[in-house]
Parts: sequence; structure tokens; C-alpha cells
Amino acid sequence: MNKLTVRLMERRQQFKMPMLTVDNLNVYYGNIHALKGISLHVEEGEIVSLIGANGAGKTTTLQTISGLLRAKSGTIAFDGKDITKERAHNIVKLGISQVPEGRRIFSHLTVSDNIRLGEYTIKDKPENLKKYRKEFYDRFPRMRERKKQIAGTLSGGEQQMLAMGRALMAKPKLLILDEPSMGLSPIFVNEIFKTIKQLNKEGTTILLVEQNARMALSISDRAYVLETGKITLKGDAKKLAENPRIKQAYLGA
Repeated sequence: MNKLTVRLMERRQQFKMPMLTVDNLNVYYGNIHALKGISLHVEEGEIVSLIGANGAGKTTTLQTISGLLRAKSGTIAFDGKDITKERAHNIVKLGISQVPEGRRIFSHLTVSDNIRLGEYTIKDKPENLKKYRKEFYDRFPRMRERKKQIAGTLSGGEQQMLAMGRALMAKPKLLILDEPSMGLSPIFVNEIFKTIKQLNKEGTTILLVEQNARMALSISDRAYVLETGKITLKGDAKKLAENPRIKQAYLGA
């Protein structure tokens, strides 16, 4: 444990630091400045949404937090530890799981195999892993009926359930969701959001990027608005939902 990590842990304990802190993050794609000094935080037990138009930098933000992209400058701290330069698989071990945009399941494998792949970071007893699988199937009963089905033949909503279940197998403290309702029918959208609220109620902290801004704000504690790589608005989600600018730009008002 390095000195910076120790200091971060001490500060978090002393000042009740957020679970996740992103500070002055700058990310580039070649010469393109994708994220321009953004800062945000997520408190333990919250649902925090990041909303904005396509190309605003939402997915880039999530992928940088998860270690899939590298920041040019700025810092990311999770649970008292600087993770700015950590590799993605180590970040999962620390307690952050991401459900990527488009779900990214292993389409040629079965439902059961996809779930087992979510266990790879867990160092636990076989009986506990079996318990975690049961929890997944209890949460998504239709997946139990499709254990041996090839994942690529599932409906879009079922694939989203599978992607969420795979991420949850790592027992994350922070679950990151990137556009979980994309391409889903209204019935599945309601089901997915109901699951998100239940997961949060059970103690999982959630960072959400969602094209359906109205739904996202309705279940969130706080939200950030990202526009062309910059945070332009932030605050209580319910108040942001009443903001005329947000209504016009994102809520179809």
C-alpha cells in the first residue's frame, strides 16, 4: 500500500470522502480532446446519473473510470485508493463492475457460461459461487429457463439481464451501467429500471449513463449533465428534471 493510498484512505475516513471521486479528468482520442477537465463524485449508496447528447463523452467517462481508457491528466479515486493508472481487471477486483453499452455478452456461449465468466475475479469457496449463481437466477427467473441457451439467441432485454448478472457476479460495490435501456421494449425498460432500484436498495451504489433521461432522473439521487466533454450542470436529480433547459434539451418538453 503506497503513501498516496494511505493518505486517501485516511482523508476519506476523516472527512467521509465519496466512494468515487473523479477530479479534473482530461482524455484524448489522438488530437481530439474528448473529456475537458471533468470532475464528479458518487457517494456510497447513491444512484448518480450522467446525461447528455450522443458524443458528449459519457461512455468515455465510464470507460476511463473502468480502466479501459487512459486519462491524459486528472485523477480517479475509488474507496480511498488512487485507481487512475490501474488496469481494468484490477479495478474489477477492487469493486467496480461495468455493464457496457450494447451489453457485449459472449454471444456464442450459453447463458450459464456467461455467468461463470463473471466469477473470474472472485476468490471464494465453490459453495459461495454456487450461491451467487442462484441469486442471479432468482433475480432473473427467465434466465433460469434459458441456462443452456446460446446467449446470442436471447432477446435484447434478456441479453441486458444477462450482462447485468455477469457484472453482479463480481459482487461490486459500484455498478456502472452504460445505456441499459438502449433498444429495449417499454416492458423490458421498466423491468430493467425496477432491477436497478432494487439493487440500490440492497446496497449497491450505481453510476448510470442513460439515453432515457426522464427515467434516469426519476430514480437518481443526483445527476450531471455532460456537453461536448464538459460538465455543464449538476445537482439534485429531481430539481434538474424541472430545469427548463434540461426539459427542452433532454426531456422532450
